[in-house]
Amino acid sequence: MRAFTRGLLGIAGFLMLWELLGRSPLIPAHALPPPSVVFGEFVTQLTSPDFIRHVVATVLAVLIAIVIAVAIAVPSGLVLGSVPAVRHATRAIIEFLRPIPSVALIPLALVMLGFGPETKITLAVYAALWPILFNTIYALDELDPLLVDTARVFGTGRAGVLFRVALPSALPFVLTGIRLAATTALIVMVSVELMAGSQVGLGYFIMEARSGPGRMDQVLVGTVVAGAIGVLLNNGLERVRRRWVAW
Repeated sequence: MRAFTRGLLGIAGFLMLWELLGRSPLIPAHALPPPSVVFGEFVTQLTSPDFIRHVVATVLAVLIAIVIAVAIAVPSGLVLGSVPAVRHATRAIIEFLRPIPSVALIPLALVMLGFGPETKITLAVYAALWPILFNTIYALDELDPLLVDTARVFGTGRAGVLFRVALPSALPFVLTGIRLAATTALIVMVSVELMAGSQVGLGYFIMEARSGPGRMDQVLVGTVVAGAIGVLLNNGLERVRRRWVAW
């Protein structure tokens, strides 16, 4: 409760400073609308079906990207973490691909996949893979050999050790990787919607708001909503981690 109160005080202080700057003569009103104006526009947008559609499209695409990334990264991490030969054989390729930013692949993705939702989901999956993959691999490095030896003494095969011993032990690391991947996927999703000419999503809403005469209040509404989605994803996955793997 004390930490929650301090968090509220920090938010209140930030909003107060923003309000003062937004109404200061030093900054043009159209460049930085105060939070009172942004909140009023946010309430107005909540009644707009188009805005709700943009928010739902982004959230749904992020969730799909996370599910696909988990389905690819967790089994791959288990294999790479438990089979040294495969890990060494693929290390150079993985280390080459990992630093490539997803936004740098936008032109290639547009040529291959077009301007549909497949492009932003694919790039978000690419960005979300790495935190989950490497957390799974590192978790297997921390696996107690005594657990593996005990399972083998009782006749458990390689697949059984992998899914009945290694995966439960790696679960805290995997959930941490998923939490990091969720916010990364959200960042990439909004960036691709903003840069790749998507027809729906928060990024597209922000891009439309800044075009023409420019509506900075709407731009900030989209930005704040994207940040709020990131906070909800992070806190929700943290609660899942505490509930499922409190040990």
